[in-house]
Amino acid sequence: KIFVNTLKCLQSKEFLLDVDLWRLFANLEELNKISLSFLKSFFETVKEHVSESDSPVDFSSILGKFFQGELCQTHQMYCLNYTSAVFYLENLRQREDFGIYLKQWCEQNEQCKRLHLPELLVAPLHRFTRYPLLLNNIWKRSTDETEKDFIWSLKEKVEKSIRDLEGKVKWLDNFQKFRQLQEVIIWPQVWDRDKRFFVPEYLKQSLRENSSETILSSANRLLLHEGRLMLAESTRLLDVYLFLFDDFLLITKIKRNKKKYGGLDTGLIPVSPSLTPELQSFIREGGVCTVLDQPIPLDRLTLKNVDPVHVTVFSLRNAFLIQHENRYRQCIAVFLLQAQTETAKKTWMSQIEKAISNYTTQHETKKSTDFCFPAESSEI
Repeated sequence: KIFVNTLKCLQSKEFLLDVDLWRLFANLEELNKISLSFLKSFFETVKEHVSESDSPVDFSSILGKFFQGELCQTHQMYCLNYTSAVFYLENLRQREDFGIYLKQWCEQNEQCKRLHLPELLVAPLHRFTRYPLLLNNIWKRSTDETEKDFIWSLKEKVEKSIRDLEGKVKWLDNFQKFRQLQEVIIWPQVWDRDKRFFVPEYLKQSLRENSSETILSSANRLLLHEGRLMLAESTRLLDVYLFLFDDFLLITKIKRNKKKYGGLDTGLIPVSPSLTPELQSFIREGGVCTVLDQPIPLDRLTLKNVDPVHVTVFSLRNAFLIQHENRYRQCIAVFLLQAQTETAKKTWMSQIEKAISNYTTQHETKKSTDFCFPAESSEI
């Protein structure tokens, strides 16, 4: 209430008008009302039982009313917004005016008990996961079999609601991460990437329409591993950033740019918290990752370890080689990469090998099911 009401008061006086209350607090006020109503009803029943010891405790009606009603749904709605709320808050905290609102107007209030806003925003998530424990404790102490069955079914319903929420949150996190990757990864046109390809101007527009950018729009794709490496070229080492997905490997060239775009401070660019700290920092600096070559499908990728003895001439350490083959098993590209440490190199190689193995297994299983014909009719 301190944080919400203070922000509403400031906005009524035309301060922090660009701060979105819903993005920050979602349906927290509605959740508070329902939770408080549940607790009041719950303790009122306990109070009646204590004052009139002969009266039985009827928990079924209260538990049924709230757990079959809006309590779980309002919690789910809040939890689904939580990740983006933290993401939004972290970017707002970099602003001086918002920092004054947090520290001087809210956090110094005695009722906050020295708790910061992130610690308060996570509390509803913790409460939601404790409801099955509450129901289980009531179930243990219940003596009526009909009531026990009813309470057990409620507990299973709440647990299913939490499991469903975990899946939704993971999907939402993955969606937000890929949406940000779409913004930071630049796909150059084929004629810009390789000067051998000549395309007349009148044909370029039709080729632009078949852009590769939508390759990262699939919410089902998973990012397994990522990080910065060095790519050995004929005369230099190039700073690259690799993205290992569950179906292909993408090698990008890091381009740093600390300039301000359109008068905006690039340090305030919203950055998804699910990205690595290194990439978050890089994005805030206004950097982009330009695709160096076409994506390498995992079933067309060959990984080779490079012995230190063979690369001493180039002063390379912790090196390994990635080979891209076409469908005829011809080598069409080779990338000699150097990790910062031997451990990082081993991690990259094991992650790529594991990804190739999983991809191969999944596709072999799919092929076998595709070729399973139904049994012939006895009449044929």
